Amino acid sequence: MKFKNIVKLSVLCFAFGNLSAQNPWPKATNTAQPWTRWWWMGSAVDEKGLDKQLTTLSKAGFGGVEIVPIYGAKGFENRYLNYLSPEWMKMLQFTTDKAQSLNMGVDMAVGTGWPIGGPQVDENDAATKMIVQTYTISLGEKLAEKIALKDEKQKVLKTIKLDIVTAYNEKNEAVVLTDKINTDGTLNWKPSSGNWTIYAVFTGKTLQKVKRAAPGGEGYTLDHFSPDATKDYLKTFDKAFGNSNYGIRSFFNDSYEVYNADWTADFKDEFKKRRGYDLSPYIKYLVSDEDNEMTGRIKSDYRETMSELILSNFTDNFTKWAHSKNSKNTNQAHGSPGNLLDLYAAVDIPESETFGSTKFDIQGLKRNVEDINTKEVPDINMLKFASSAANITGKPLISNESFTWLTEHFKTSWSQVKPEAEQIFLSGINHIFYHGTTYTPADVQFPGWLFYASTNFVPENSLWPNIKGLNSYIERTQSVLQSGKSDNEILMYWPVYDQWASPKGKDMAFKIHNIEKWLHPTPFYENLEKLGKSGYSLDMISDKMIGESKSENQKIQIGKGASYQVLIIPELTYLPDSTLNNILELAKNGASVIFQSEPKDIPGFFESDKRKNNLKSLWNKIPFNQQNDVKVAIFGKGKIVLSSDVEKGLEYLKIEREKLTDTGLKFIRRQFDGGKYYYIVNHTSKEINQFVPLNFTGKQVALMNPENGDFGVAETQNNSVKVQLKSGESLIIKTSENIDSSIPKWKYIEKIDAPIVLNQSWQLTFKEGGPELPKTRTLKKLEPWTNFSDDASTQSFSGTGIYTTTLHLNKKNADDYLLKFGKLYESAKVMINGQEAGIVWSIPFEINVGKYLKKGKNTIQIEVSNLMVNRIRYMDQHKIQWRNYHEINFVNIDYKPFDASDWKVQPSGLDGDIQLIPLYYSK
Repeated sequence: MKFKNIVKLSVLCFAFGNLSAQNPWPKATNTAQPWTRWWWMGSAVDEKGLDKQLTTLSKAGFGGVEIVPIYGAKGFENRYLNYLSPEWMKMLQFTTDKAQSLNMGVDMAVGTGWPIGGPQVDENDAATKMIVQTYTISLGEKLAEKIALKDEKQKVLKTIKLDIVTAYNEKNEAVVLTDKINTDGTLNWKPSSGNWTIYAVFTGKTLQKVKRAAPGGEGYTLDHFSPDATKDYLKTFDKAFGNSNYGIRSFFNDSYEVYNADWTADFKDEFKKRRGYDLSPYIKYLVSDEDNEMTGRIKSDYRETMSELILSNFTDNFTKWAHSKNSKNTNQAHGSPGNLLDLYAAVDIPESETFGSTKFDIQGLKRNVEDINTKEVPDINMLKFASSAANITGKPLISNESFTWLTEHFKTSWSQVKPEAEQIFLSGINHIFYHGTTYTPADVQFPGWLFYASTNFVPENSLWPNIKGLNSYIERTQSVLQSGKSDNEILMYWPVYDQWASPKGKDMAFKIHNIEKWLHPTPFYENLEKLGKSGYSLDMISDKMIGESKSENQKIQIGKGASYQVLIIPELTYLPDSTLNNILELAKNGASVIFQSEPKDIPGFFESDKRKNNLKSLWNKIPFNQQNDVKVAIFGKGKIVLSSDVEKGLEYLKIEREKLTDTGLKFIRRQFDGGKYYYIVNHTSKEINQFVPLNFTGKQVALMNPENGDFGVAETQNNSVKVQLKSGESLIIKTSENIDSSIPKWKYIEKIDAPIVLNQSWQLTFKEGGPELPKTRTLKKLEPWTNFSDDASTQSFSGTGIYTTTLHLNKKNADDYLLKFGKLYESAKVMINGQEAGIVWSIPFEINVGKYLKKGKNTIQIEVSNLMVNRIRYMDQHKIQWRNYHEINFVNIDYKPFDASDWKVQPSGLDGDIQLIPLYYSK
C-alpha cells in the first residue's frame, strides 16, 4: 500500500529523544519548562502543603511558579497569613528553598490580586483622576456659586485640590482664572463682555481598590503617574525583604486595569515641561469630544504626556527597584495608557496575555461553541507588542499569561491547549506561564481550591497523569525559542500618534480586550496580517526605539538586540518631524526604508506650523525617482522606497519572504552562530508531504520533533526540505553551516501496509479517580465507559480507566508500527508488554510502538484520563459544596454563578477502531 497518510511520531516521556547520537537540541533549563501562575488563596499556606505541591509540579515538568496571593476560601480564615508579614515571609523563604532543591524558579507579584496597590497606598499615592465642573457667567455678573468640589465622596479626601480654572466665551477665547479663586472658592473676576463657560479642574481620586486582594493586601490602587507613588509603594517591600531578595527570580506586575485614572497631582507642570506650553488655556479641548483639529492636537499631547509619565515614574522605577534586589522584573504593559512598545522594553521580561479561544482548522480539534467565549479571540499581532520590544532591545525572555478562559471550567483538554500554545510561540513569545494553578492544602479534598478564571492546571485535575506530555512538548520547543536571537527581517513602525490624535475620550488604554477598536481598523494592522501570511517576519518599533537605533552594514539595530534589513512606515497621518529626521539618519547610514504614503502632518499643538513645515522640508529632501511600480531614492548609503503596496517595495529591495507559507504552514525563525532554527506548525486541515522551500538551508538540515525529541538529517533539494506533517503537528528545522556526521538520517514514511484493526474484546478497569471507581467489565468492542448507563458511577466518574487487550502478531517485519486511535476522551498513557510507550495527548491521536512489540502475544494497555466535568456535575447535582470563597466565589465563562448540575455527561474513554499500522521508512 502506498503512503497516503502522514504518520505522527511517538510522544515519549523522556526529555530529548535519541541520546546515542550527537544531540542537536539546545540544553534545556528550568526557564524552558512551562511555569505557572500560583495563586495563594488567603495565603493559607504551610510547609507541608508547599512541599507537596512544589514536588508534584516538579515531577510533572514545571520549571517554576509565580506567586500571586488572592482572596481566600471560607472556613479557613484561621490559616490566613497577612501579605508580607513575618509569617508570610517565612513561607516565602521555605518556598524558594524548596524550589531551588527541585531546580525550580520562583517569581512573585508585587502586590495581591490586581492591579498594583494595597494598604501602603495612602491618599496621596492613590490613583488620581481629573474632576471637571462647569459654571456659566455673563457680562458684568459675579459668580454667585463657589467653585468647590460637589462630589460628596471626594469632599472628605484631604488631597483634593483645584488645579485649573479657565473661562471660554462664544468665540472660544480663553481666560485662565486659576489665580482668581479665593481660598473659600469665590471667583474674583467679572467678564467685560459676552457669555462665558467656566471649566474648573480638580485633582480627585478614583477610589478604586485592589481587585481580588489577599489578606494584608487590601487598599487603594496606585497612581502610576506620580513621581513618588511607586517609590513609596516599594518601601513596604524593602522593609519586608531587607537586603535579600528571598530567592525571587523576577518580581511581577499584572496588567494595568486601573479605571478612570487620567490625571496626577503635578500633571499640569509635567505637561508644560514636556510639551512646551501651558495646558490651562486649552483644557476645554481636553474634556470635550468635539471633532476638530484643536481637540485632536491637545489630546495627542495629553496622551503622550501620560505615556511618558507611566514609563518614567512607574515602569523605570519598578525596574531599578528590582535590580536593587538583584532580581529581574516582569511587567504586563497592555491596558496601559502609554506606548506599549516602550513600556514592554523598559523591563527585563515583557509579558503579554491570551484570553479566550482561537478557531483552528485542525482536523478533529474540539471547539464547542457553548463552552467558549466567542467575544474574545487571541490575536497573534497583539502578542507581538511584547515580543517585538524584547527582540529589538535584546531581552532573551518574553513571557505570556496563557490559556485564561480557554474554555468553560473543567472542559479543557491538553489537545486544545497545544495549538493555542503554538500560536503564542509563533508570535515570538518563548516563556509560557499557565493561568494557572491554585495552592490547595494537603487536607482539602477534590477538586481542591480553584481560581474562577483559569484553565485548571492543578494536580486534582483528572487529566493530570498525562500533563507531562504537554509540558515536555513546551520544554523542547522553548529550549529552541530561547536559543540565539530572533531572526525577523522587517521592522514595522507603530503610528501611535494616529491613535493619540483621536478627539474622543481622554486617556487611551491599549487593552487586549478592545483591539477591534484601536488595532484592527488600521493600515498598520492590515500590513501586519498581510505580510505575515505572505511569509515575512517582522517586529514593531516605536518612535523612541527609532531614535535609539543605529544603521551599520545595511542593518538596523539597537545595542545587542536583533538586526533588521528594512524599516516600514505604514500609511499614516501623523509623524513627528523628529522621528522622520531619525529615519533619514538611518537611511543616510545605509538602512533601507519603505514608506507606504507621505506623512501628512505632525502630532500635537506646540509650534505645529513650524514643525509641520520642518516635516515637509525633510520629506522634500528625499530625491524620489519612479522605477516601475515604486518610487525610489538613494539617500546617503541607504535606499528609501515609496509604495502604497508594501510587498512591491520589499520585492524591489530584494527582501525575501519565506515561501513555505504558500503551503499553509506557519513558522518563526531564530538565528544562532552558524545557522538558523525554523519552528513550523501545521494548523491547516490538510496533510503536508512535500519539499518545503527555506531561505536558508546551510550545509546540513536536521529535523527535530518537539513532541518526542526525535531528530535526524533531512532530505534536501534545491534549497527545499522534505517535510511530512499531519494536521495539528509541528516540527523544528535546524539549518547549519556545520556538518555533524553523527546525526542519523530522519525517518521518512515511504509506505504503509494494511492496518490491523484491534476489534477483539477488551477489559476495562479503573485505577484512580472518583467519586467512586466503576466496576470492572469486559467489552466486546471499544466504547466509552460513559456508554454504560446501567452503572451510575460511570456517569460521574472522573479519573483514569484502563483498557487492556492482547494481540497476536504473526510476524514483525515492518520498520515500525503506528497505534492509531479512533476517538480518545481525552488523553492516554500507552503500555506495551509492560513497558511505557508514551503519552497520547494531542491531535492526531496516535503513537509509534514498534520497538515495544514482539512476534507472538502482546499485551496492550491504554490508561485513559478524562475531564473533571462529570464529577463536578455529580457534585453540583448532589449539592456537595466545593466552591465557597470570599470575593467573587466562582463563576462560569459568562461570569454568571457557576452550576454544572444541568450539564450533559461528557464522553469518556475510547471509542471507534484502534488500528496498528505497519510502517516502512525510506532507505
